[in-house]
Amino acid sequence: MNNRTYVIVDSLEVVNFDFDRLIDISESESRKSLDGSKILARYEGEQPSFLSGKQEYTHSEILAILATDEWTTSDPS
Repeated sequence: MNNRTYVIVDSLEVVNFDFDRLIDISESESRKSLDGSKILARYEGEQPSFLSGKQEYTHSEILAILATDEWTTSDPS
């Protein structure tokens, strides 16, 4: 897991994803922000060309981002 890289992109960009190059095998398997506007892409090794120029995050960085209200509900129910 330490060699994984994470990228957050606009959900509309999922049409450009080649899921053969990503850890998640489909859009439905990918983590999305609570409002559905963003999607998390995870990969190992070289950055796929369809993610070129996107901000990359480490595992610890992405955990901090995913813990925010944009990605995780604070509602205990």
